[in-house]
Amino acid sequence: MIRLLYIWFCLMLAAGSLKAQKLEGAPFLAAPDSLHKGRLWLAAGGGASIYTGASIVLWHTWYKQYETTSFHFFNDWHEWEGLDKGGHYITAYHEAKWSFDGAIWTGMDRRKAMWLGVAVGTGLQATIEFMDAFAAKWGFSVGDIGFNTLGVSTFAVQELLWQEQRITPKVSFSKVNYPTDVVYSLDGSMSTTIDTRAADLYGSDFITRFFKDYNGHSFWLSINPRSFSEDPEGWFPPWLNIAVGYGAQNMYGGFENEWPSEDPIYRLDDTVYPRYSQFYLSFDVDLTKIPTRKRFLRALFGVVNFIKIPAPTLEVNTLGEVKFHPIYW
Repeated sequence: MIRLLYIWFCLMLAAGSLKAQKLEGAPFLAAPDSLHKGRLWLAAGGGASIYTGASIVLWHTWYKQYETTSFHFFNDWHEWEGLDKGGHYITAYHEAKWSFDGAIWTGMDRRKAMWLGVAVGTGLQATIEFMDAFAAKWGFSVGDIGFNTLGVSTFAVQELLWQEQRITPKVSFSKVNYPTDVVYSLDGSMSTTIDTRAADLYGSDFITRFFKDYNGHSFWLSINPRSFSEDPEGWFPPWLNIAVGYGAQNMYGGFENEWPSEDPIYRLDDTVYPRYSQFYLSFDVDLTKIPTRKRFLRALFGVVNFIKIPAPTLEVNTLGEVKFHPIYW
């Protein structure tokens, strides 16, 4: 997840100013009627610089510390209970969307801008996959490629159908308070605790866990009902969304709760710490549809619209439980 979000947030910062293209009374930020070559070169040069810099930094800060090998595949379909695939999906979607917004700012035709967004989103994610393919710890994942493709397709299909994004993939995160239960190695020679394992795996501070802790992540599809209505004056507020989400709990390893790969080995009892999935139904806010004349706010709302807003939430999980959360993020 941290490898995906690294490039994600670099693009978010770069796209932030371009989101302001819809603001009134800002000629430089308004999309021109025809292709503006100066803006095109500015956007292309800035995008290429960000891509090159992010790729170099990512390789040196992440991949270089691990053993490399020849190109190989890696089957990670069941890793992290599918949360990793959610990260690929939402990242690819927003990379395509932000790139599209930047292309529109240059005056590019909408159809060409859409395909450019698809190409950029696909290319950025492919860069990470090929880095994974030469890392001994990972490998080239067909599943990741599939969800990358699904992400950019979610953007492109909506643009083709409606020329607007009525369904927005989003993410939310809550820091998990892990138990201090003692866990003994299988041979009984050593002991550790659940919270120590979580800290080793996900880090201990909020920022690190935001990037790495799958137990705290939930991924959502935020649907805007008003945009599907034929009545422009319908009773449903234009900014209010319905969101369906997915999360999972009790993950202390990628595929199972056993670590490390050599002695002494720790293994959690599945009856005490069962890995399970969670399905959510909630409300959300489409920040881009909140009426405001403040230029900074509209630009900010456009950039951070990938975040699911805390709201009352109904949860159904694979333990057979039904829960209501007055406020869930």
